[in-house]
Amino acid sequence: MANDTLNAAAGVAHKAAGEVSFLGWDLVIIVLYFIIILGLAWWVIKQKQDTATDYFLAGRHLGWFVIGASIFASNIGSEHLVGLAGSGATDGVAMAHYELHAWCLLVLAWVMVPFYMRSKVFTMPEFLERRFSPSARTVLSVISLVAYVLTKIAVGIFAGGIVFSVILPDINFLGMDSFWIGSILVIVFTGIYTILGGLRAVAYTEALQTIILIIGSLLVTIFGVKALGGWGELRAICGSEMFNLWKPIVPSGVEATWAPVMEPGRMAWYFNDNYPWLGMLFCAPIIGLWYWCTDQYIVQRVLGAPGERDARRGSIWAAFLKLLPVFIFIIPGMICFALAKSGQVDAIRNVMFDSQGELLRDKAQQAFPLLVTTILPVGVRGLVVAGLLAALMSSLAGVFNASSTLFTMDFYSRIKPKATQAQLVWIGRIATGVMVLIGLLWIPVIQGGKGLYDYLQGVQAYLAPPIFVVFFFGVFMKRLNSKGCLAALITGFIMGLFRLAVDTPVKLIESYNYTQGSFLWVVNNIFFQYYSLLIFIICGVVMITVSYLTKEPSYAKISGLTYATLSAEDRVTSRSSWSIAEIIASGIVLACIIAAYLYFTG
Repeated sequence: MANDTLNAAAGVAHKAAGEVSFLGWDLVIIVLYFIIILGLAWWVIKQKQDTATDYFLAGRHLGWFVIGASIFASNIGSEHLVGLAGSGATDGVAMAHYELHAWCLLVLAWVMVPFYMRSKVFTMPEFLERRFSPSARTVLSVISLVAYVLTKIAVGIFAGGIVFSVILPDINFLGMDSFWIGSILVIVFTGIYTILGGLRAVAYTEALQTIILIIGSLLVTIFGVKALGGWGELRAICGSEMFNLWKPIVPSGVEATWAPVMEPGRMAWYFNDNYPWLGMLFCAPIIGLWYWCTDQYIVQRVLGAPGERDARRGSIWAAFLKLLPVFIFIIPGMICFALAKSGQVDAIRNVMFDSQGELLRDKAQQAFPLLVTTILPVGVRGLVVAGLLAALMSSLAGVFNASSTLFTMDFYSRIKPKATQAQLVWIGRIATGVMVLIGLLWIPVIQGGKGLYDYLQGVQAYLAPPIFVVFFFGVFMKRLNSKGCLAALITGFIMGLFRLAVDTPVKLIESYNYTQGSFLWVVNNIFFQYYSLLIFIICGVVMITVSYLTKEPSYAKISGLTYATLSAEDRVTSRSSWSIAEIIASGIVLACIIAAYLYFTG
C-alpha cells in the first residue's frame, strides 16, 4: 500500500516509457532555468560597470525587494540543502534554533542599518576603520577572508558535489566522478556571471533564484508529506523527540552534567551530541548577530541600497523569508528519515540505514537530493533541481563577490591608492578566481568532519565572537578605542585559529586522536558553543580593559558612529526613514518566531 502511494506521487518515474519522458521534461526545465539566468545576467552585465561603486555595490541603486531576496538567497546555500536537511533527518528540528534567527535581521534593520548608511562604506572592515583605526580594518579583512575560505567557499563547493553525486549517474571523466564534475560546473557557471557583472548581477539573479528556490523546496515538502501519508504520519514516525526544539534537557538513562567537555558515558545538557542546551542558548545569538549584522557576505546587499529606508525594508523582508527554512529544509529531512524508517522507500532506506537498521549519520547529508530523486513526479523534479542549483549558485556568487570586494577595497586600493576605477574592478575579478582555488584545497578537511552543518557552525563559532564584540560594543560604548578593538580582534582570532588547529588533525585523519585527559584532548572535546562563549567573554574583557587603560577616542572623529555621538540631524534623518508599516511588519516576524517555538515543543 505504501509503495502504491509512493508510485502515485512519483508519477510514471518507475515506468520504462515514463523514464524517457521524465528525463526529457526535467532536462527542458533545467536548461530553461540556465537560459533565464544567463539572460538576466547578460542584461545586467550590459549595464554600466565603470566604477567600483557600480561593480561592488550595484551603484547603490538596489530596491528593498531585491535586497531582501538577495540576502535570503545568499544565506540559503549548500549548507541548507545538504547540511540542514541532513540535520533534520538525524536530529529533527533541533537546528531550527539557528534558522529562527530572523529576529537578527530586525536588529540589522533597526540598530545597525542607520550607522552603515551614514558611513557610506564599501565593506564592514572599512566601517571599523571609521569607528576605530586602519589596523582594525586590516585585521578584520584578514579574519573575514579566512572565514570565507574555511566555510562558505569550501562548503559550497563540497555540498554542490554531494547534490550532483546523487542527482547525476555515475560518471568517470579524466579520473573525476560526478561529485567533482558537478562542483566544477557550478563554480565555472557561477563564476562567469559573478566576475563579469559584480553585485548587480549577483543581486538580480538571486532575486529570481529565491522565487525558484522557494517554489521548488515547498514542492518537495508537499510531495514528501503526501508520499508519507500526511502530517500526522510524519509526527507519528519521527516521534515527539524529533519535533522538540528543546529535546531533551536531561537525557533519560544518561548521567547529565554541566561539564563543557563530552566525556565517555556522560553528556552535557544537550540538543544532540554536538549541541548542549546551555551553550546553544547563549552562543547561538552571538553567531546569529555576527552573521546577519556584521558579515560582509550579508550586509553588502544593504550597502547597495540608495538610502536607509530601502536598506531597512530590505532587511525586514529578508526576515520574513528567513522563517521558511524550517519548513522547506528541516521538515524534508525529517520526511526522508520517516520514509526510510517506515520502509516505504527502499532506495532511501538502503542509503540512510545499515543492515542492522541503524541510521548512518554521514549518509543523512543526502536527504534532500534523495527526496528529489525518489518521490517527485515528472516535471516537478526538474523545477526542484533548478531550485537546488539556484541555492548552490546564489550562495557561491554571494561569497565570490564579497571576497573580491574585501580584497580589492581593503587591501589593493590601500596599497595602490592611485589605482583607477577600471583597475579596481579588474583586480576584484581576479580575486574571485584565487579564492575558489584556495577553497578547493579545504574540501578533504570538510569530508572528514562529522557533518557539513556541524563543521560550518563550529568554524563560525570560533571566528564570530571577536567581530561581534568590536561592532556591537563599539556602537553602544563610545569610550572604547582603537587599541581595545585591535586587542580584542587579535586575541579572539588567535583563540579561534588555535581551536581549528587542534580540531583539524582529528577531522582529517580518521584514526587520529589526543590522549584522553590531556590539554589538547580537552580543547578538542569542549563543545564548540562553550569555547565560543569563552572567546566572547575574553574578547569583551580585553576590549574594555585595554580601552579604559589607554587614551579615550576623539569623539568628534566618531560622530554619528555610536549612539552617544549621534547629532540631532542624524536622529531626525533616521526617524524620517521609517513608518508604522515597518513596525507592524517587524512585529509579525517576532510573532511568527514565537509561534514556531511554541509549536515545536515535542
